[in-house]
Amino acid sequence: MQLKQTLIIAFALSVISITAWELFWRSQGLYPTLDDNEALWAMQRSRVETATSNDMLLMGSSRVLFDIQLNEWEAQTGIRPIQLASVGSSPLPIFHDVVNNTKFNGTILVGVTPGLFFSTTSPKAQPWQWPQTKVDYYKKRTYAQISNHLLSLPLQKNLAFLSDDQGVDGIKLKELLGKINVGNRVIDSMPPFHEFGEIAQDRNNVMKQITVTDTAYANSIIKVWQFFMKKAASGPPPDKISTMAFFLKDLKTFKARGGNTILVRSPSSGSLRFGENMGVPRVKFWDDLVKQSNLKAYHFEDYDQLKDLKCPEESHLSAKDARYFTTELVKIMKADGAFSNLKTN
Repeated sequence: MQLKQTLIIAFALSVISITAWELFWRSQGLYPTLDDNEALWAMQRSRVETATSNDMLLMGSSRVLFDIQLNEWEAQTGIRPIQLASVGSSPLPIFHDVVNNTKFNGTILVGVTPGLFFSTTSPKAQPWQWPQTKVDYYKKRTYAQISNHLLSLPLQKNLAFLSDDQGVDGIKLKELLGKINVGNRVIDSMPPFHEFGEIAQDRNNVMKQITVTDTAYANSIIKVWQFFMKKAASGPPPDKISTMAFFLKDLKTFKARGGNTILVRSPSSGSLRFGENMGVPRVKFWDDLVKQSNLKAYHFEDYDQLKDLKCPEESHLSAKDARYFTTELVKIMKADGAFSNLKTN
């Protein structure tokens, strides 16, 4: 009897504690969001195993994740793409994985963010290591990990305190401790970084509206991009020779089995666009990539309906503009015959 009462009390205290913690974070403006982690990415990667020649894959860094909207793409083509883009990453490891470890021979859209695409082929460098970690997780994941992820989704969708936001928005113990200033201790030289995206279970991602409406919020993200640009300026130059050779080799293999690849340069603006023009100029990088790859390629600056789009934090489109960008981009591609191998609308 005493054990039963103890269990009841323990259960009641747990419910009260969890409820209080959830209500506290809701009062701070947080709401339930999904974690864009390796497990979520792996669920989309698994779909490639059964994808047909009439399917499409999206690869690249966060610009592909933010700027290509799956609903609008599907409305224009009748095909819902598989979203495999990875934030802060080179697309080369994921392209390599699909080309060499699957039989997929459909269409792959590769987003080219010049500073990341041409950055490196070093396995220890962050732009390579981050996407490779996702690939490795997919290859090695266990049934227990798959089950754990599937069971976690209802909780992630309903509990704000399970948010996996990083940096200044993080509420896990590690993130909370990192916000405590002790004397004059320098925790990190990088400016505080706000999370500014919301992702769905199929990895359709949109920019948080606060990034559009709150200039201070957007400016805090811009400061992070400026921080990275300064680091890049003082670090090693882009490794164009190795990255181009790596991509072109895989591209040759993919073309040989009937695969179709499309290159896309999404919008950027402001000081970030200026920095890209200086560090990775179009003629030397994008134009040369298009020439050597001999692919259908679409640069936002080449189209009147796209060239004046402005990014609230200089690197990604708002949800509204991303829907417009996707719709117009697909129209341009269809008119150009980029989907000639597909059965589209």
